[in-house]
Amino acid sequence: MWLLFSKWIVLSIIAGIIAYYSGISISLVEILVGIAAGNVMNLTTNQWIDFLAGAGSIILTFQAGAEIDHDILKSNLKQSLFIGILSFAAPFVLCFLGSYYILGWTLNSSEICGIALSTTSVAVVYSVMLETGLDKKELGQKILAACFVTDLGTVLALGLIFANFNKWLLFFIVLMIAITPFLDKITTKFNDKFGGKTYQLEVKYIFLILFLCGGIATMANVEAVLPAYIIGLALSPFFKKQKYLNDKLMAITFSLFIPFYFLKAGSNVSYHVINYAWIVLAFLAVKIITKYVGIRPLTVLYGYKRKDGIYTTLLMATGLTFGSISALFGLNHGFINTIQYSIIVTTVILSAVVPTLIAQKFFNPLISEDMMDAGNQKTKNEEVE
Repeated sequence: MWLLFSKWIVLSIIAGIIAYYSGISISLVEILVGIAAGNVMNLTTNQWIDFLAGAGSIILTFQAGAEIDHDILKSNLKQSLFIGILSFAAPFVLCFLGSYYILGWTLNSSEICGIALSTTSVAVVYSVMLETGLDKKELGQKILAACFVTDLGTVLALGLIFANFNKWLLFFIVLMIAITPFLDKITTKFNDKFGGKTYQLEVKYIFLILFLCGGIATMANVEAVLPAYIIGLALSPFFKKQKYLNDKLMAITFSLFIPFYFLKAGSNVSYHVINYAWIVLAFLAVKIITKYVGIRPLTVLYGYKRKDGIYTTLLMATGLTFGSISALFGLNHGFINTIQYSIIVTTVILSAVVPTLIAQKFFNPLISEDMMDAGNQKTKNEEVE
């Protein structure tokens, strides 16, 4: 058991070193390392690795929700809703129809395909925001808010389409409606009373809420990331004040849970996907084009600068976290086979790379700001001289 654990940790360290020197998102590198390990080393999992991977997806989704600024979301609610809804709906419909009518996939596999390729990658977008400093600017917050709407549509679709409509689903809905409005106040009081101690009750409290609600959701066949995302948004004001707790969770999540999730996601990708490269490229084109056609006109309507609008559109076309979560959900539940999973995840990986590189290289709004600042400084210096 310890040697198997060590093998997975070595792979995560290798991925981290590659990400450090390449500047590529660690999540993407871990998936690529997982693909290599799965096809070359025959990387295997067991029950506790599956648990760590599942916990990683839950906590990462929670933290993504917790990053949403309520004030920015409220002040830009209308445009975030329109951009987010179109960002989800356009690729979902076309990818679903294409896989069902053209490729002849089953209804369930086509639904998984549409859901997985409709996503916007919170992991990629949030990483870009942090690396560029855009998370502190209004444009970055607008993009994150629109990402929230898109991915909320994804997890809702994943939950509702495949849910068991039974007493557990009713109990889950009632529970979320009952506790969500009061979570911020309850969590604040608990943290004020017990936080900051060596026994870390505040961290255990967060884990309890996430895993308990995730377990109840699973009983209704709803993916556990749905309550995690909602809880994250509900606790966003709390984490805005308690940065130290967020840092603790990030340290635990990115060192222990997240590597197992993305390595496992990559290990399930078969090298036989090369034989279906034309399908992958077709899906990638459909995703990027539908995102662009759906979002770009709205950025013009809401007065975005040309560069900001294209930059926003390209980042909204990325996919990684929820795309791979949706695909792995479909594989684990038998809705898609290994080849279909490989096609979807390969498309998801390419959608994380291609739009991001184009956006950062040609449309990064901070580059123009830096050039403008440099020009202004040069003008001031000339005036002084």
